[in-house]
Amino acid sequence: MPAVSASVHLLWRTALTLLLAWLAARACVALGTPIPWMIGPLLATAGASMAGLPTYSANALRNAGQWTIGAALGLYFTPEVTRLVASLWWAVALGVAWALALGLGFGTWLDRALRGQLAHLAPAERRATTYFAGAIGGASEMTLLAERAGARTDLVAAAHSVRMAVVVLSIPFAMQWAKQHWGLQALDMTPPTARAAEWPGLLWLLLVTGLGAMAMRLTGRANPWFIGALLAAMAPTMAGLHLSAVPTALTNAAQLVIGISLGVRFSRQFLRAAPRWLGAAALGTVGMIVACALFAWALAWATGIHPVTLMLATSPGGITEMAITAKVLQLGVPVVTAFQVCRLVAVLLLAEPVFRCWERRLDSVPNRA
Repeated sequence: MPAVSASVHLLWRTALTLLLAWLAARACVALGTPIPWMIGPLLATAGASMAGLPTYSANALRNAGQWTIGAALGLYFTPEVTRLVASLWWAVALGVAWALALGLGFGTWLDRALRGQLAHLAPAERRATTYFAGAIGGASEMTLLAERAGARTDLVAAAHSVRMAVVVLSIPFAMQWAKQHWGLQALDMTPPTARAAEWPGLLWLLLVTGLGAMAMRLTGRANPWFIGALLAAMAPTMAGLHLSAVPTALTNAAQLVIGISLGVRFSRQFLRAAPRWLGAAALGTVGMIVACALFAWALAWATGIHPVTLMLATSPGGITEMAITAKVLQLGVPVVTAFQVCRLVAVLLLAEPVFRCWERRLDSVPNRA
């Protein structure tokens, strides 16, 4: 009986959180905010969580949301778009190098700026904490790598939560302002061929992308529900096979549950944990956004792609959130997705080797504890 009671309580928490998120999303739609189905739930859930209300994000719903968004984005990779993205391989490589360098710079700045506050940590623990807190990668993946390196995982996770919130609450508004004041039209060079949901094509799309997500999960890959579904949807689309579009209602629902998953991280305990650390993470994120905007302008000059698209492609946000922004505002989904996917994979593979090199370099310099 106690187990049943706990399950019912959790179900009520989930339902009430979803209701709150839906009301917030509808309010943002009425107000005309960018990506309202993600920003509304994020703000409402974060506010309720910080007020001490029992909000809850169900992992199954978050995974389903990532699966849906991954499948929808994969439909943009038509043969024409694939050839365009492949021709930009050198720009993608530059974007990866930029992300690694920027993350290392952010981590170094955190280490120097907060050395007094982190004095209770051993030098190796402090360096691991600041490095993985600054790395531009997925929060869960960077926290796992930080744990293996002996870092304070709570501080690493908190820094990534702040970074994601700052990016999601600033860049979409900046992109919407740019569209309105620069007179931008849709920047997606070739929109997805499948424009309407079709039966049984939608069923086949869900089956293929679901199998892709499960395969990635069974092999222990990072972000499997998004990446697996994305790759599985890309494969037939790149071959010229068009199954079905993903209904707008499904993508809106996906954004809603992803917004909830971001908002529930901001509890009262989270805010009390280390205010200076959180403030430094927020300030550093603003600095990274500005630096990425400058880098995007330089890359736009070299590639001929609109700088707005490259700002999303190189921003320090998460792949899901930036791809959603590009999709909703029609700002070059394939380019943004390709840059962000390659960066995600590269950071996962290279974050630890770069950290070891950085640590050896610091150890070789006298008086650099």
